[in-house]
Amino acid sequence: MTERDKSSGAKFIISLAAFVIVVAGMREAKSILVPFIFALFVSVIFYSPFHWLNKRGIPKALALLIIIISIVAAGFLMGTLIGTSINQFSQDLPIYEKMLEQQTASVVSWISEIGIKIPKDQLLNSISLKQPLNLIGGIVGAFSNLLSKTFLILIIVVFILLESADFPGKLQVISRNPHSAHSNFIQINENIKRYMGIKTLFSLATGITATILLIILGIPYPLLWGLMAFLLNYIPNIGSILAAIPAILIALILKGAVSASLVTLGYLFINFIFGTFLEPKYMGKGLGLSTLVVFISLIFWAWVLGPVGMLLSVPLTMVVKIGLESYDDTRWIAVILGSSEKVEVQTK
Repeated sequence: MTERDKSSGAKFIISLAAFVIVVAGMREAKSILVPFIFALFVSVIFYSPFHWLNKRGIPKALALLIIIISIVAAGFLMGTLIGTSINQFSQDLPIYEKMLEQQTASVVSWISEIGIKIPKDQLLNSISLKQPLNLIGGIVGAFSNLLSKTFLILIIVVFILLESADFPGKLQVISRNPHSAHSNFIQINENIKRYMGIKTLFSLATGITATILLIILGIPYPLLWGLMAFLLNYIPNIGSILAAIPAILIALILKGAVSASLVTLGYLFINFIFGTFLEPKYMGKGLGLSTLVVFISLIFWAWVLGPVGMLLSVPLTMVVKIGLESYDDTRWIAVILGSSEKVEVQTK
């Protein structure tokens, strides 16, 4: 083994150890990091409106006040709707669980009568509203807990927006490669704005459409399930599935198999139109992340930062990927994280 190989191996081990230490530190400090990271992404979303107001001759103080009022109003409305709907549904949850157990027992008895033996107790324990609702409740609870820290988040947002105009210049001064640092900052900012903007638009459309569908079918708590569809649509791959489960189960309990089938078909149609057809069309290939990396990043950031990490997994991974592309020693990791389309373009 040559000295160069030994040096490369030592660098890899040191880098891996540093990565483990940083991740462990982030996981332990998530109570502090989550509000800051959330505030950072809120700042990125409102960066363009803030500077647009400035360009129209509105003073910084007044522009900030308008942005803050918008954030508080949206957070208050979201928190009120979620809190009221969850409290109301939680009171009726034991009734729905009992009804689901009775229906499941009837189906098991009918199957047993025709000669097929099924472990009744094991099936009843496995079919429950608690499991999907506990998972969804954990995500919504984390989001509601985040909203309870509105004052802290607003202060961070205010300072980030005030410093936003000077930050690219500071980054250029401290960087070894000023041009690269500035272009990376612009790329990160534009990618996150694009992703969060398009994702928010289609999540809102998904939530509104799901609410209208459930109102038409007469499913209870349509506003709650619509809010679930809106929030969980930020979670790649599995969010839309999680959002559909409670509405389908409630439809099955109260309305029967036909209504549950209609709800299932309705959610599949909504997710096909918005998630499979329209969203990728407008999102394009600019994110440059492979499907496998998106799914792994979902699990990783959920483990590190909790439920909020699931909502922000794609933007966080984009930031990491762009940062890795900036250095020759780590560019190979960025290539692995990238999509196959981008690799094909570079090899041609």
